[in-house]
Amino acid sequence: MITDTEIKVDGKSYPKDEWTNVSETTLSRVGRKLHLEPRHPISIIRQLIESHFGNFKTFHDLHPIVTTKQNFDDLLVPKDHVARRKSDNYYLNKTTMLRAHTSAHQLDGLRSGADHFLISGDVFRRDEIDASHYPVFHQMEGLVYFDRDPAKTAEQVKADLDATRMVERAAKVQVVDDTKITPSNPIQACHTPEEVEAVAAHLKYCINSMVSTLFADEPNLEVRWIEAYFPFTSPSWEVEIKYKGEWLEVLGCGVVRQELLNNAVRKQVERKRSHGDLLEQGLENKIGHAFGLGLERLAMVLFGIPDIRLFWSKDERFLSQFEPGTIHKFKPFSKYPPCIKDISFWLPTKEWEENNFCELVRDVAGDIVEDVKLIDDFVHPKSNRRSLCYRMTYRSMDRQV
Repeated sequence: MITDTEIKVDGKSYPKDEWTNVSETTLSRVGRKLHLEPRHPISIIRQLIESHFGNFKTFHDLHPIVTTKQNFDDLLVPKDHVARRKSDNYYLNKTTMLRAHTSAHQLDGLRSGADHFLISGDVFRRDEIDASHYPVFHQMEGLVYFDRDPAKTAEQVKADLDATRMVERAAKVQVVDDTKITPSNPIQACHTPEEVEAVAAHLKYCINSMVSTLFADEPNLEVRWIEAYFPFTSPSWEVEIKYKGEWLEVLGCGVVRQELLNNAVRKQVERKRSHGDLLEQGLENKIGHAFGLGLERLAMVLFGIPDIRLFWSKDERFLSQFEPGTIHKFKPFSKYPPCIKDISFWLPTKEWEENNFCELVRDVAGDIVEDVKLIDDFVHPKSNRRSLCYRMTYRSMDRQV
């Protein structure tokens, strides 16, 4: 519930300020937890991944309201980074927000004591309106770490790969990987090439084998590794799969920034027996890798679901098509025609953010809006005023518009 002075969610109150921009429409999605509904496509993908990584501890019920410190600062996101923009996120106030990624709980996982873990949950971002974007979606995060020791790292990696049969399970995949360590994608100064080589090998076998499991019915499966940048890993990569002749990005990953491990306080140890004071101890002697993926993107591809809004349907004609542990292609049950309307308006003199317009559309029209596209951008030659025209496509999943 939102009042003039505060926001109430799950029995807790949060004071509003100049940063508050979350709406009732978005808050109504908090608590749905589609990833925990056993017969839901998003949950089925989660279950398949968790089954693949059977030796990973799982966290999938962490609350989506987090501090900006958890969402940004703890992940080493610079203060001036565009990811912090008010137009891209849902803020309850200046210091509290709906998480924009499951990485907001990475330190929680590290502090749990688990050296292999998965985190899944709903995440919230202000975005455009089309068949593949929605203000709430679901992510899964994985992290593994090993000892930082020239004599142990490679040995531990090999033992883990042997125990989980990741190398064997990845054998089906045709890998395209010509990435190299470069100045733009460097090894961290505190790591040795040998440590990174071992940890990166473990990461790639983990991901390649997971893709092989998920796309088991895809013949001649190809996986492509591409150099990337993320604030919380280095070196970093993006992973694409070739599906039905097209390359699709499925996840980002990399070697965890050592600062994150160092800051993951797991226990307190005695500094000096004579004084009896305590010293917080992180994971300075560990090295790890992490990966993050979008569950909707995978579910849309694997189940053949054409519109992201369908995931939020409570219609049994949708939900009854799916069973845990199996992937069945979605069969459309509604083919109602679209209703198309154009809207044009002069822009205010202040800065314009399209995401704010899309948020207004969602608040007013809800999920009945299928697509919003800019079709004209006009600047008056005399007044220099700017006018935009958007084409709005309305279509319901279950009734005539």
